[in-house]
Amino acid sequence: MSRELLLLVDALAREKNVDKDIVFGALELALASATKKRIHDEADVRVEIDRETGIHEAFRRWLVLDDEEVEIPAQQIGLTEAREQVADVQLDEYIEEALEPIDFGRIGAQAAKQVILQKIRDAEREQILNDFLERKEHLVTGTIKRMERGNAIVEAGRIEALLPRDQMIPKENLRPGDRVRAWLMKIDRSARGPQLILSRTAPQFIMKLFELEVPEIEDGLLEIKCAARDPGVRAKIGVKSNDPRVDPIGTCVGMRGSRVTAVTNELSGERVDIVLWSADPAQFVIGALAPAEVNSIVVDEEKHSMDVVVDEANLAIAIGRSGQNVRLASELTGWTINLMTVDESQEKQQKETASSRQLFMEKLDVDEEVAEILVQEGFSTLEEIAYVPLAEMLEIESFDEATVNELRDRARNILLTEAIVNEEELEKVADDLLNLDGMDRPLAAKLARHEIIDREGLADLAVDELMELTNIDEERAKALITVARAHWFAEENQ
Repeated sequence: MSRELLLLVDALAREKNVDKDIVFGALELALASATKKRIHDEADVRVEIDRETGIHEAFRRWLVLDDEEVEIPAQQIGLTEAREQVADVQLDEYIEEALEPIDFGRIGAQAAKQVILQKIRDAEREQILNDFLERKEHLVTGTIKRMERGNAIVEAGRIEALLPRDQMIPKENLRPGDRVRAWLMKIDRSARGPQLILSRTAPQFIMKLFELEVPEIEDGLLEIKCAARDPGVRAKIGVKSNDPRVDPIGTCVGMRGSRVTAVTNELSGERVDIVLWSADPAQFVIGALAPAEVNSIVVDEEKHSMDVVVDEANLAIAIGRSGQNVRLASELTGWTINLMTVDESQEKQQKETASSRQLFMEKLDVDEEVAEILVQEGFSTLEEIAYVPLAEMLEIESFDEATVNELRDRARNILLTEAIVNEEELEKVADDLLNLDGMDRPLAAKLARHEIIDREGLADLAVDELMELTNIDEERAKALITVARAHWFAEENQ
């Protein structure tokens, strides 16, 4: 029997061109499966085959856990009971009991062969996949073998890949036999079928297509830093030149538009805007909004947003059809872009100025004239007045040193008092509100002042109510309430 087993392993390894260890492993699993059926279906059985002699041994084993953690007695054993059998056994170790080895002939040769062949097929597929990945081919070219429920099965050499329906460019009509290119989006090793998952809609796909068409990218003279797409309709890419002699936009466009046209044809007519990348976020946003012309721009680092001012004639161009231009510009740059006209910008600025002026008058107990001077000098918060370097405040011609020190002291005292009040308020706040994604301690303290002290209280608020109580913007208010209500929908689904 031992000699027969060794001959079987040798024959299968040669036939399938896989390592003998893989065949031995598959055979051990087949023997273990058959042994389990004989003693207990839930038992944990280990079979070991001697690679030299072919003799095999079988063991039943139990994982050692804390006594109260044992849930599956057929596979687990408590530490107390285990130490009655093996005195020095430790947690997470195994204790084993030798079993009478099952006769290989009794398993049923066909059943064992099926297990072995399946393991070998898996090993073959893994080997082909590893060979493919070693070539680092992120751009996959293949032929559509068949369509399954709208998804395309793509044959790329010796390997099959899946192009899901939602990763195809809208309105493109792919059929069996068509040659297709796509970006390798992910590898699903748990899948029984094709493990390579492809995409033709991902921004990375257009970046890889430009790398194919523009040799200067491979040479390192150019870089494509980012891309944003409305698949099949319009895209924007950010390009950077690493050589001052190379024009990044012209190089990507190509002679008479040949390079960009080749990419557009591959993407079913998707129009591509090539934007000069800039390390200065404001300059990059201005370029990304082209062809619209920008009048001015205000950057809010804290909110990671920009107020972009354009005149009436450029507003429609900046927004684009169905908001496409500003949406792609925002995705490309990673910044939230708030478009507004000159009048809207002035109105917003006046509101912010009036709000800051009122804050200083109320909190610092100063008259309108002093508050107006602070606003005109660029101050908008008490923190700025309290902690800006003294030398900067002394440069304000309208204030003498005594006035500056008095304003700083008042601002610091108010902030200290508010911090103490906040800590007292936070003692009332439940952990489920304080630990909510997007929540911070100052905001939780504000909510506590209005008797909103737990997650349910926040979830019951409308977005406009939350904005009014806390003065946060609409986007953050929506996000917080969505997170606060998430457990409602989870409970409904259950």
